[in-house]
Amino acid sequence: MKRTTLSLIAGTAALAAVTGFATMNSPAGSEESTARTAAQLPVERSSRLCPAPSNSDLADTVYTSFTPVTKGTDEQGKVRLAAADGQSPENSTGEGGKGEGEKGNGKAGGKTGGTSAGAPTLNPKEPGTPVADDTSGAETPALTGTATGRFAPGWTVQQTTEVAAGAGRGLLGTACGLPDTEFWFPGASTAASRTDYVHLTNPDDSAAVVDVELYGKGGVLKSTVGDGITVKPHASEPILLSTLTEADEKDLTVHVSVRSGRVAAAVLALDGQRGGDWLAPTTDPAARLVLPGIPKDATDVTLVAFAPGEADADLKVRLASPSGLITPAGHEAVHLKAGMTTAVDLGDLTRGEAGSLVLTSGEGESAVPVVAALRVLRGKSGKQETAFVPATAPVDTRASVAGNDAKGTVLSLTALGTSATVRVTASAGSEGGTATTKQYTLKAGATENVALPVPDGLKGTYALTVERLSGGQVYASRTLERTYEGVPAFTVQTLPDDRGTVAVPRADQDLSVLQKR
Repeated sequence: MKRTTLSLIAGTAALAAVTGFATMNSPAGSEESTARTAAQLPVERSSRLCPAPSNSDLADTVYTSFTPVTKGTDEQGKVRLAAADGQSPENSTGEGGKGEGEKGNGKAGGKTGGTSAGAPTLNPKEPGTPVADDTSGAETPALTGTATGRFAPGWTVQQTTEVAAGAGRGLLGTACGLPDTEFWFPGASTAASRTDYVHLTNPDDSAAVVDVELYGKGGVLKSTVGDGITVKPHASEPILLSTLTEADEKDLTVHVSVRSGRVAAAVLALDGQRGGDWLAPTTDPAARLVLPGIPKDATDVTLVAFAPGEADADLKVRLASPSGLITPAGHEAVHLKAGMTTAVDLGDLTRGEAGSLVLTSGEGESAVPVVAALRVLRGKSGKQETAFVPATAPVDTRASVAGNDAKGTVLSLTALGTSATVRVTASAGSEGGTATTKQYTLKAGATENVALPVPDGLKGTYALTVERLSGGQVYASRTLERTYEGVPAFTVQTLPDDRGTVAVPRADQDLSVLQKR
């Protein structure tokens, strides 16, 4: 996925007006010169898009909005969410500006307002404190949202849905996504036991045109209806994958590419017997991938991988365990044929310990970019639940995840290269409590499910912010766990860097004098 998002570009442009000069290219000298002259400043606008949470009448969904505290931000700013109903935000019912004490469909204690379309409105008072709202039923729409000023850097929205029965019963969660132009989803399916939708949400004033390609074990699946899909402005389209092909594929890779405009994309994977969850897009194709935070009590782990280029790939498979990097017996390597999806059953890979999967496909000129995700099962036959762990980018500086509970929250951290020092902040609660912080030293090549800090006097849910202070690369994920009638329901969200700041070159001279002439 192309991670240089328009929200960052907008932030850079706005900051350029303040500094007097900005460029995304290095000066004629060197990158070192750029590093000396660039200022790392907070972005001024961020976007988040939440897919429609469920088509079940038994679904209950909680949204949590959170922005970590960032130094140097403008004191002004706001967060605005609106239903993706084909109307522009100015004309939609998601007015996001209800004051304290005004009536809406939200509830007291940190929950605020709502829209006539059934979409919650989340109006934070200040960074560092999350706000939450809930909704229920099958009519809850997709949401488009923006955060500006002091609420923009690191803004995240968590969508967590409980479904009492039926296909996809259990716990479904996703961090609302960023608009972009390309997405990869290894781990989707058109098998008879699965009902998978790819949700496409357009935040802009013009229509987006999107192609959806499916790759199975034999290569690309023929489809004419996946080309040139139009997504209306400020609207969302759920597309049932089985309508794009007649093939019955247990494991396939979905490729979403945008011809014009931009969208956010996510796959809702529902299993009639094994629950379901959201499959988030993987990081860009790369020769090294990290899939962090496999639950230690996973009963079955399946790796689904794909090489999108013209070259085959030989993946070296390693598990980052609590004691360091090890090679799983019998799964030392996986061969990927170019353009074909490969699935490998790794069994109970973690064997009761925390773990993250590390995949490499060569170095230098022999490296082959790949994408991958894990399909994870917990529980025993008849009472199993499914979740997904996609490959993700590291936490270079900071990442946050919202919607955590006092119980049933697991934060998994992995350090690669060298040992790393990490600071984790538990925010104030959405309905009360005081933030607290804890620091950890992570062993190189190891994964640790850390003992979490919990806000003092916690009421409601809280956010976790992970900051890498020093050392090697850090990868992170958060797991939420619940139990419904003996079913160990869960959902996993990875934590890529929030890119809450952007490098803006400093002005070589004060141009304000020219503006006065």
